[in-house]
Amino acid sequence: MRILVVGAGWAGCAAALAAAKQGAEVTLVERTDMLLGTGLVGGIMRNNGRFTAAEEMLALGGGDLFDLTDANTLHRNIEFPGHSHASLYNVATMEPLVRSFLESRGIAIRLATRINDVEMRNGAIVAIHGKEGEGTVSFAAGAYVDATGTAGPPGQCAKHGNGCVLCVLRCPAFGGRVSVTALCGIREIMGRKDGQVGAMSGSCKLLKESLSHDLVAELNHRGVVVIPLPLSLQKEARTSIKACQQYAIPAFQENLVLLDTGHAKLMVPFFPLAALRKVGGLENARYEDPYAGGLGNSIRYVGMSPRDDTLKVRGVENLFCAGEKAGLLVGHTEAIVTGTLAGYNAVRHARREKPLILPCSLASGDAVTFVREQMATKEGLGLKCTFSGSVYFERMRERGLYDTNPEAVRRRVEDAGLLNLFRGGN
Repeated sequence: MRILVVGAGWAGCAAALAAAKQGAEVTLVERTDMLLGTGLVGGIMRNNGRFTAAEEMLALGGGDLFDLTDANTLHRNIEFPGHSHASLYNVATMEPLVRSFLESRGIAIRLATRINDVEMRNGAIVAIHGKEGEGTVSFAAGAYVDATGTAGPPGQCAKHGNGCVLCVLRCPAFGGRVSVTALCGIREIMGRKDGQVGAMSGSCKLLKESLSHDLVAELNHRGVVVIPLPLSLQKEARTSIKACQQYAIPAFQENLVLLDTGHAKLMVPFFPLAALRKVGGLENARYEDPYAGGLGNSIRYVGMSPRDDTLKVRGVENLFCAGEKAGLLVGHTEAIVTGTLAGYNAVRHARREKPLILPCSLASGDAVTFVREQMATKEGLGLKCTFSGSVYFERMRERGLYDTNPEAVRRRVEDAGLLNLFRGGN
């Protein structure tokens, strides 16, 4: 029973792990030389409703990656505008921990491997082909997971954004994203809002060493620094164009918010360097990601997969999707949730068992259904959903799904008859 996962961001890693725990022989393919994708520079966990979603996954038996981020956390229970009880993991050390953990579970990881062709028969994938180094490779499996994301290649960022700004996805070095869904001939879905196709990534990273000593000391101690912006610079904080709509509030327009994730995470999509250096403590600031963070950021949510609530891609019998491929869901927690469900259902498909739909009594299940429904409407395609704020977090609270009591969350999972469902026997 073989499962192939393409794309090794948080979603792909979660899908591979979930499949391996169900006893499958799993190969995880990644076009670059590292795992985690945008998780290499993200770092925010457990803020607002993400706490609930993480605890649901732990109770479901699919919380291994949350245990890893919790163990590698720099700051816990921090508060910043619009967000409570957040944790910040160390982006500089997270990837090797995840890689070692996946390998310990028997997952074969193929880095610097680029998929370029899909072989199909009777509406199903029979093999996937690609390049690895100077040679060619082929993978055959009972089911496949597309976790290739929705950002890149550079032409997309040039067409819909401010050009390639050399982000952590490193398309110029490793080649841009290749979608398995698109290679299967399936028409993908594009996010749109007010004429904008997709959305811009919502934060930058500054080298801590480029900040003032006092600013670094405060950031290391508290995990967050909020710096008031003079009125003349507030127009540079372009929060309305962010993929993460929960940050489109006055506090992020009027202040620069820095979070300590190992680097200094700057909570704006981009900020002109000359203007940034007019802010006290940032006179010598330097961008770490994207390198041209004074000009723009990557464009995402162009190329989502049409899918059902089991995360099976419509039109392909044995292809599932996860992370941003699964729709308008923003964030690491959201990627792990969808990745876990996709990997689990890929195995069920390979076994010819009925796939799982998570119930709407859980935030994890409700979010999968809600986003699928929204992608079918013009207005919904302008949304970006997350457990941590804006439209979906408001829905969580309205429906009583937001809870910060782990025992209460566990009881909800138990009442649904799903306790330790994803644990498996391996």
